[in-house]
Amino acid sequence: MTGQERTGLSSHFGCDVVIIGGCGHVGLPLAVAFAERGARVASYDIGAEAVDAVNDGRLPFREPAAELPLRRAVSAGRLVASADPAVVAAAEHVIVIISGLDEHAPGQPDSIRAALARCSDQFRDGQILILRSVVTPGTTAIAEKMVASRGIDMDVAFCPDRTAEGQAMTELLELPQIVASRTARGLERASRLFSMLTPELVPMTVEEAELAKLFTNAWRYIKFAAANQFYLIASDLGLDYERIRQGLIRDYPRARDLARAGLAAGPCLLKDTAGLARANASFTLGRAAIAINQGLPGYLVSKIELRYDLTAMTVGVLGMAFKGGSDDTRSSLAYLLADLLAAKAREVLCTDPLISGDPDLLPLEEVLRRADLLVIGAPHPHYRDLQTDTPVVDIWNLRRQGVLG
Repeated sequence: MTGQERTGLSSHFGCDVVIIGGCGHVGLPLAVAFAERGARVASYDIGAEAVDAVNDGRLPFREPAAELPLRRAVSAGRLVASADPAVVAAAEHVIVIISGLDEHAPGQPDSIRAALARCSDQFRDGQILILRSVVTPGTTAIAEKMVASRGIDMDVAFCPDRTAEGQAMTELLELPQIVASRTARGLERASRLFSMLTPELVPMTVEEAELAKLFTNAWRYIKFAAANQFYLIASDLGLDYERIRQGLIRDYPRARDLARAGLAAGPCLLKDTAGLARANASFTLGRAAIAINQGLPGYLVSKIELRYDLTAMTVGVLGMAFKGGSDDTRSSLAYLLADLLAAKAREVLCTDPLISGDPDLLPLEEVLRRADLLVIGAPHPHYRDLQTDTPVVDIWNLRRQGVLG
C-alpha cells in the first residue's frame, strides 16, 4: 500500500503537507500528527536552531507527548524541517501557523501577511492554502486576494487551531475541527485533509470561523479576568478569594468553571482579545479584561509592599513561564512581575525548572538560599510541596497555605 493510499490523499506533489511556522509550539505537533497518520510532511521555519533540532528528532520546546512520534516520523522520512522557502512549492497543502496579531505594534503589518508575502513566490497551481493561525476578521479575504492577484489556481481555507499548549497531541485527534472555505472545492479539500486526524468536522463560513477562533480565546481571557477581579475585591476586603471560590463551587455545577486567580498570559489569549478589541470599538468588555489581567502584577507588588519592606529584601521569583508545566515564556506576566519587583526590592532573583536559554535564571537552590521573600510567578507542580521557612507569595494558593505567606 502506498503512502497516498494510506492517507487518502491524492497528490502529484512531492509532499502532502508543508507547514509554514512548522517548528513552533502549534505547528510542530500538527506536523507530527499528520506524519503519524502517514502523510509526507515538511516543516518550514525561519528558526535555524529549531529546524536542526527537528531534523535530529528533538523537540525544540516542551511537548512530552510529541517526543516519540517525532522521532518515529523523522526516522521514517515522513517529516523533514527546512529553513528554505522552496519547500513550500513541493506540497499540495500549504498550512500557515504563525501568530497573526501583535498588540504591541498596532498598525504594523501582521506576521501572517508577512509570511504569505515571503512565501508567495513558491505558490503553485493545484495547491490549497490553509490559514490556521489566529487572524483579525478579514485576513482570509486578504489571502484570497493575494492568491488571485498572482493568477494562481489555488484554493484558500481557514481551519483554526483549537488545541491547548501541552495537550496538542491528544486534542488534535479528539477535538472537532472547524473548516471553512469560500468554495465548495476548498471546503472539500480541507475537510479531507483534517479528517485524517479527527472524524468530527464543523463547517462554517470563513468569517464565522475567524470569529469562532477569536471568540474562543477572548472568552477564556475574560473568564480569567472575572476571577482576577473577584480576587481584587476579596483581597481589598481582607478576605481569601480561593477560600470563597472553593466554598461556592462545592457541589454547585453552575459555578464549576470559576477560575482560580492568577497571572493570565501567554501567546494567544491577550493578543486575540486585543485584536478583537482593535477590530471592534464596542468590545469594551475585552478592554476591561486586558486592564484587569495586565494590571494584576502591579496590584500584587503594591500588596506585598504593604506587608514587607522590599527595599531591604532580596526577592526570588519562582517560575517564569506563562503557565504552570510549560517552558514557554512568550507574553509571560512573570517577567513583568519581576521587573516591577526589581524597581522596589534590593535584588530580584529568578528561577524556572523548565526554561532553558535564559542566562539570567538561577538554580532553585540558590534562590531559596539567598531570598528573603519568594513569589510564585508560574504555578509549576515543582513548587506545590516546596519546603521552605521563607515567606511565599502564592496568588494561585498552589501550596494551600494562603496567598501572602
